[in-house]
Amino acid sequence: MSRQLLRFQMPPIFPVIMCGGSGTRLWPASRPSLPKQFIPLAGNRSLFQETAARVAALANGGGELVVVAGVTHRTAILQQLEEIGIRAVVLLEPEGRDSSAAMAAAALWTAQRSPQAVNLFVASDHHIPDAEAFRTSVGEAVAAAADGKIVTLGVVPTAPSSAYGYIAPTGPGLSDVLAFVEKPDSATAERYIAEGYLWNSGNFIVRADVLGAEIAERAPAVAEAVQSAVDHAAIDGACLTLGSGFMSAPKISIDYAVMEKTTRASVLPVRFEWSDLGAWDSVHASGAGDVGLHVLEDSENCLIRACDGVMVAAIGLRDIGIVVERDAVLVTDLKKSQDVKKVVERLRKLSPQHLDFPAPAPREPLKVGAARLTAWLRQAALPVWSSLGQDENGGFEEVLALDGRRIATSRRARVQARQLQVYAEAGRQGWEGSWRTVTAKGLDRLNAVSLRSDGRMRTLLNADGASLDETAMVYDQAFLIFALAVIADAKGDADLEKQAAAVRDLLLESADAQGGLKEAGDHPYQSNAHMHLLEAALAWEEAGGDPAWSRLSDQIVNLARTRFIDTETGCLREFFQEDWSPAPGKDGALVEPGHQFEWAWLLARYGRKRQDDGALADAWRLYQAGLKGIDSKRGVAIDAMTIDGGVRSARSRLWPQTEWLKASLILASLGDDKKRKACLEQAAAAQQALWLYLTPQGLWRDKLLEDGEFIDEPAPASSFYHIMAAYGQLRQTLTELSLTQTSEIELA
Repeated sequence: MSRQLLRFQMPPIFPVIMCGGSGTRLWPASRPSLPKQFIPLAGNRSLFQETAARVAALANGGGELVVVAGVTHRTAILQQLEEIGIRAVVLLEPEGRDSSAAMAAAALWTAQRSPQAVNLFVASDHHIPDAEAFRTSVGEAVAAAADGKIVTLGVVPTAPSSAYGYIAPTGPGLSDVLAFVEKPDSATAERYIAEGYLWNSGNFIVRADVLGAEIAERAPAVAEAVQSAVDHAAIDGACLTLGSGFMSAPKISIDYAVMEKTTRASVLPVRFEWSDLGAWDSVHASGAGDVGLHVLEDSENCLIRACDGVMVAAIGLRDIGIVVERDAVLVTDLKKSQDVKKVVERLRKLSPQHLDFPAPAPREPLKVGAARLTAWLRQAALPVWSSLGQDENGGFEEVLALDGRRIATSRRARVQARQLQVYAEAGRQGWEGSWRTVTAKGLDRLNAVSLRSDGRMRTLLNADGASLDETAMVYDQAFLIFALAVIADAKGDADLEKQAAAVRDLLLESADAQGGLKEAGDHPYQSNAHMHLLEAALAWEEAGGDPAWSRLSDQIVNLARTRFIDTETGCLREFFQEDWSPAPGKDGALVEPGHQFEWAWLLARYGRKRQDDGALADAWRLYQAGLKGIDSKRGVAIDAMTIDGGVRSARSRLWPQTEWLKASLILASLGDDKKRKACLEQAAAAQQALWLYLTPQGLWRDKLLEDGEFIDEPAPASSFYHIMAAYGQLRQTLTELSLTQTSEIELA
């Protein structure tokens, strides 16, 4: 392929995997919710995964892999791509409208990014063992496509088949197309082969703008509907859900819409092994179709597929296929396997529940989960952490064992401030427990042992209050200021602003020309400390503090929007150099999904308060960046990614789930109806993720590993701040949108 590609200026290539089709002839393994492309049929990986691996390497010159599929298959696609470490842009159809609309959507999306790009359209469910031969053939076709041809790959037949459509070429090699013909009967198939016809593989190589123009000319209703759908697509992480206009596109295949009418059609004969694995006989012929436990006695040429936990034993069988799922069993003569479709048609009347796999349990409605979270806070978490979690001197425990036991350990001053904020916030939210006593004792203890002589908090103490680290971290001072703001607002104690303002002014003395603050430790130039200082400043604004708090908020937001947020990707970086350019190496490439959400939440609050459309736009961009860090298999936000979208740490801590929830909720109240619906769905997913971590006793687990297991460790008190903030935003949004009765989500 490389010699071919060097002959001309290689255009960007955007491979497009088409995930339509239900695979009814492969029932009961293939069903609408998980059709054949997403199940392993000829090896350990699904046909979709094999296709993605085969074509991803062709995305060159700035090209990207694109997947077009129905919304119902979103989770399967994201999970399977993640399993093989391949990234793609996923265009989701609100409903299937056949291949012309699907291909038009991909072509229009591609042309918007690279007008001269070439799309390689491939089916997701084809079996092509020789990936290199396939890529070589594509390379030969790209040059013709770049010149304006619509090239399809025609497979040289190995035998007559009535299972495939055929293409009549005008000559050998790359040539014009004389005709496309439908699946013939056996006699006609033999004649086609004798006349040099090729199997229609359904793979197309075409410039994106050329295909768009052809569809606009020959199927204008398709083009108009799809243009509207692309223009109004909703972004959801790596997915774009096409707008509702897509559903008005005429349901017509690309062959009928374009290929049988165009003067640009060409066909390239190819000789690699190819099958669409359309029935169980072709799966058996692949040589890798057997799955599961089975014992055969005096049996030959049989296909056996058994689901997990089922043993299949067969005696004296020839040319038989046995496919066992949890709720259905198919036994068929392999030569008659095309007739499985007839069985499926009969099932539509006789037993429609067996047409698809049982549906998973529905997600808990947002308002139901909110009521449950309210009760959990009121009855379990707040009482536990105000009793077992606070000692007789007023100091807060750093951790509690999952059985409620106290564990002697050093105490971070920031955790003392966080717990003060939690209980002051509980008071503001109406909790009738001992929040006044808890905050009074806690603040007295903090002032007595956690503050240095200059009024700033030291970093670390032992349980007795002795200093272990005198460093004054910007991060820690942010939480001191934040706690004082919430206590002042909850108790009406205006005098606390003097203490907070004194710490603020000390911090600002060292601000640089960009308004940035240097943090102590290994990463002096970071976004995280500024994030919490912005949260504190906004809290004082809301509590009626002096104008300097607003100026501080403006200063930090400006730094975030001009330095922290990457203009190209929309992601917010963690670490920087002294001039606030990205840090070199891995530090500069680190992106934390949780912080994308947390900053999105803060910028949304700021933008709404200031009526700043730019800040709101950046909040939406950060939110979309955060959604790219959702692990669809576990349904959780992961800890870390790279700036280019790669996974850096698939571990998932508790706190990113709360930030996913908060950002989804606040943006739900700021978007139009379509965005609101999408955000509320994300909020319900985030709330479900959060419940994975919480225990009935008012405690929580913190770190979920990639294998779905939690690290066995005590519950860190530091997580409570995140949980309480999520509750506060949950109550605010549900109340604003009138989605529940206020009494159902009150802590009182």
